[in-house]
Amino acid sequence: MKEIANGVWPTMITPFTEDGKIDYAMVEKLVEWYIERGVAGIFAVCQSSEMFFLTAEERVELAAFIVKKVNGRVGVVASGHCADDLDEQIAGIEAMAKTGVDNVVLLPNRFAKADEGDDVLLKNLKYVLDRVSPEISFGFYECPYPYKRVLTPEVISFCADTGRFTFMKDTCCDADLINAKIRAGKGVIKLFNANCAQLLQTLRAGASGFSGVMANFHPEAYAWLCKNYEAQPELAEKLQDYLGVVSAIEGRQYPVCAKKYIKTFHFPEMSDYTRSSNRDNFVPSFYTEVLSFNALYKAHMACLGLDFGVKL
Repeated sequence: MKEIANGVWPTMITPFTEDGKIDYAMVEKLVEWYIERGVAGIFAVCQSSEMFFLTAEERVELAAFIVKKVNGRVGVVASGHCADDLDEQIAGIEAMAKTGVDNVVLLPNRFAKADEGDDVLLKNLKYVLDRVSPEISFGFYECPYPYKRVLTPEVISFCADTGRFTFMKDTCCDADLINAKIRAGKGVIKLFNANCAQLLQTLRAGASGFSGVMANFHPEAYAWLCKNYEAQPELAEKLQDYLGVVSAIEGRQYPVCAKKYIKTFHFPEMSDYTRSSNRDNFVPSFYTEVLSFNALYKAHMACLGLDFGVKL
């Protein structure tokens, strides 16, 4: 099992060309952009990557490309766990593992329907684990689509006992429940909170870092917080207050808003085309908010005296 580093794991967006193909030249630039900003790893082929709108071949090809470009400088985990049929899931898991990712991330909602209990989830999970290579390391991601299934501490405890799970992207948005999950992980499963408002609170409780959509806007700020929250607690509190409030921008038709942000302030050559959302619905006032969001970010970091050594 490869070590999962503490820190920030952005849920990587997928750049497309204007005709809807994966833009691999921009994928490479984004990989470098994340690494320059101090991330611990990249969560590729996830919902932010529009994985439900990629073919099975595209999901594997994209993960393999990212692994190659990262070249061991940071970690890479990937999901692409989209199938309903369990045998199709097994084939997809094996194909994704062959790309060289450190961890294949599973979705709880693929193992049981919304009205089914954890007994069904565990039964189906065991079926899959018994039939894939024992050398594959796994994670879990509480993906909101097609429905959000939050893992219970009991399920996490089961996963920890298998010795095959090392990564958890948590989206429950409940610090008390996250604390229980951290304990259930028994030091084997590293939990990465996706919720900005409670990030500092959960880091202090033992969370290993941040894995959320806002790392597509300013990953350097989250990287600083994860690294310095113990040594500089007062400054960490002030940064947390800011990050928790401005994360509301993700409600402005994500991932379109993230692509608009990156295109405007970092890579003007990148298209803001998405497969998962019609960018024509991104109204002008949303874009104005993106501009204000960036101006506020730079001003607030200056007030806090934080200089990350990168272009903001």
